[in-house]
Amino acid sequence: MELTALVADLRAEGDEIDALVRELPADGWSRPTPAVGWTVAHQIAHLAWTDERALLAASAPEEFTAEFTRFAGRGGSLDTVVDEEAGREARRPDLLEWWRAGRDKLAATLLGLPAGTKLPWYGPPMSAASMATARLMETWAHGQDVADALGVRRTPTARLRHVAHIGVRTRDFAYLTRNLPVPAEEFRIELLGPDGELWAWGAEDAAQRVTGPALEFCLLVTQRVHRADTALVAVGEDADAWLDIAQAFAGPPGAGREMGSRG
Repeated sequence: MELTALVADLRAEGDEIDALVRELPADGWSRPTPAVGWTVAHQIAHLAWTDERALLAASAPEEFTAEFTRFAGRGGSLDTVVDEEAGREARRPDLLEWWRAGRDKLAATLLGLPAGTKLPWYGPPMSAASMATARLMETWAHGQDVADALGVRRTPTARLRHVAHIGVRTRDFAYLTRNLPVPAEEFRIELLGPDGELWAWGAEDAAQRVTGPALEFCLLVTQRVHRADTALVAVGEDADAWLDIAQAFAGPPGAGREMGSRG
């Protein structure tokens, strides 16, 4: 997909989450989400803060790298920094306006980058298209936490394909971040999209396979659901093991969700 269409989808994902919170009363912002210790305000603050980091990586990569070095010097993991920043920024009185301005600037900046530009990040460097896809994935995932906290059932859209794509592409990273050997064999992934379209990755004749609903795959790779609460099917020992550790996000492995945590 071309960058213009990707960024349009990123904007649409942000707008959908914006619609969930724009009319929230004060006590709605303090409502707890499925992420332990995080309120709705923490979730939006995290999105705003990481959008700002992505903007820094795109507009001033040297400053991003220097800031990352400072974070590393503080000790602890990236998760610790993320928690600290979410807690600090969640108290901003202009939180929603800050997030809106930041995501608008990020979208415009990504569209203006020269072709072939590589952006530094907390994982491997990314192209503008990869950054847009990654930001969409995270917006969708944290938006899911917000929706769950507010008791809202979102209607899945074709934008899920971007989330699923990252989930497939990060297969090897899930092993490497756990110091596990990466399977040499390619997997075949077949997912049923919200509109009934089949989304597929990998060789058709691959012995290791994963099939099931795209929504549940996306929830799993963003660690918003326990594997046992999905209809995903793995064929092959390696594919089966992958579904237990899959993660579509940079950083250390997450704790995931407990079985039965989604209603």
